[in-house]
Amino acid sequence: MFYVKNVPNGERVLRVVAGLAAAAISLIAVDGALGALLAASAGGIAASGLFGFCPMCALVGRRLDKAKKNGTV
Repeated sequence: MFYVKNVPNGERVLRVVAGLAAAAISLIAVDGALGALLAASAGGIAASGLFGFCPMCALVGRRLDKAKKNGTV
């Protein structure tokens, strides 16, 4: 992969679930283009969970700890 994952597994699950729930709620509760826009932004949250990479987290320098990832701690 060309990117370094910066979202831990537990947070990835939460992002996918919350993103899909927010997208569904916005499509049901809000009519028209605003609902579609909110659903698209919620889809971005779900996508960051699926890929394990968050551009905003990378912007502020968030990285996963290599020692925890390898299980050597």
